[in-house]
Order: sequence, then structure tokens, then C-alpha cells
Amino acid sequence: MSPDRSWQPVALCSGNHSHLFFAPSVQERKDERQRREVRAKAVCQVCPVAIECRRYALQIREPYGIWGGLTETERRRVLATSVV
Repeated sequence: MSPDRSWQPVALCSGNHSHLFFAPSVQERKDERQRREVRAKAVCQVCPVAIECRRYALQIREPYGIWGGLTETERRRVLATSVV
């Protein structure tokens, strides 16, 4: 069974904000990355489907971007501490 993605059209990260959620194709300085991530997470905090987004990213083990307010590193940490 494929993961539920019905929440995606409602997500606030789509459209004009999408560039905040994924690293640019060129090298990004640490301070630039941190600012981008803070801005992306601020969008996630008010997003009506942030929980669904986070669950989806954890379920499919999404390796890139900020999903449901969690970075790649934060999701790996959650998965590493989860009971299987």
C-alpha cells in the first residue's frame, strides 16, 4: 500500500515557499542554511498538515529537505531512536 499523500495540496510549503525546504543546487554557507531552515520551520509551525507531512517523510524515509518541521538529520535521529 502506498503512503497517503492526500494532504499535500493543502501544505503551505508548496508554491512560493518551496525553495526554503530543500538545499540549493550550489554550495550553501552554514549561516545561510541555518537561516533557510529557520524560515522553513516557521512555515511548518503554522501548516495545517505538518503532522501528516512529518509522518509521510518518516514512513518513506525521505532523505532530502525539511518535512513536517524536521530536517534530514532530525528525521534520521527520530528513526534511529524509534522502536521497530
